[in-house]
Amino acid sequence: MTDFPEDGRAGIDADLVRRLVAAQFPQWADLPVTPVKVDGWDNRTYRLGADLTARLPTAAAYVPAVDKEHQWLPVLAPYLPVEIPTAIAKGAPGEGYPYPWAIRRWIDGRTASTETVTDLPAFAEAIADFIHALQSIDATGGPLAGKHSFYRGAPLQHYHHETVEALAELKDRIDADLASEVWDAALASTWDRPPVWFHGDIAHGNLLVQEGRLTAVIDFGTSGVGDPACDLVIAYTFFSGSSRDTFREAVAQDAGMWARARGWALWKALITSDLAVVQAVLDDYLIQTR
Repeated sequence: MTDFPEDGRAGIDADLVRRLVAAQFPQWADLPVTPVKVDGWDNRTYRLGADLTARLPTAAAYVPAVDKEHQWLPVLAPYLPVEIPTAIAKGAPGEGYPYPWAIRRWIDGRTASTETVTDLPAFAEAIADFIHALQSIDATGGPLAGKHSFYRGAPLQHYHHETVEALAELKDRIDADLASEVWDAALASTWDRPPVWFHGDIAHGNLLVQEGRLTAVIDFGTSGVGDPACDLVIAYTFFSGSSRDTFREAVAQDAGMWARARGWALWKALITSDLAVVQAVLDDYLIQTR
C-alpha cells in the first residue's frame, strides 16, 4: 500500500474512471470520483460516491484477480467473521483503458497500524480467527494456487532463484548462512493435505480497523486454494513479542507450516531489502528450532 498524492499512476486517473463509469454504468455517472488516499500497487482504487469504489488493474498480470474476486468473494463472505469486499459489477476495457475492472462496495475503516490497533494481542487473535474461518470454507472448485496468485499457496521452490540471488547480494548485511538454513528448511517442508483457502496477502495495508479492532479484510487478488502457509507472514511483518506469541498460539499451525511461513517472509524481505523482517525471521527460527 502506498500514498500517491498525485493522480495518474499507470496511466489511470480520475477522468478516465469518470468516462468509464459514464459509458458503462450510466446510473452512477453523476457520482463524484476521488482517488483513495492510501492506494495499492496492483490496482488503482477510486471512491465512487459515498458507497462504491472503482478498482482498476495497473498491469496485465493483475487482471486475473478481477474475475476471480467477482466469482469468489460472494462465496467466501458468509463464512468469515469480518467484512470483505462486496463485488457489485465488472467493467470492460474502454476509453483507452485495456483491462477489465471492478466496482465494489466501499468499506469504512482505517488501515491497521500500531497507532490504530489498540490491543495488539487481541488483534492477533482476530487475525487467527479469520485464518481459521477461511481455511474451513469448502475449497471444492476453488482457484488452485498458481500464476493468478503469484504462486502464493504453491511450493516455495518457484522463488528459489530470486532468493538465492538476494542472499548473495545481501551477504554482507545479514547472517546469510543462517538465512540459507531457514530457506532450506522451508523448501524441505511440504503441504501434504488437501488444498484449503488462503488470502495470500494478509498484511497491515489489507486490514481495516474501527475503534482499534479488526473489522474488514480487503484485497483478495492473490487468494486461492493450496498451502496456507503464506497467510502466517504477518507474524513477522506486523507482530512482535507478546503479540507474535499470541498469534502463534491462536493460529495453532504445525512446525512445518511455520517453516514455510518463515520461507515466504524471508523471500519477500530479501527481495525488498527489508532487513528488519529478515532479522525477525532469523530470530524466530533460532527460538523455535534450537
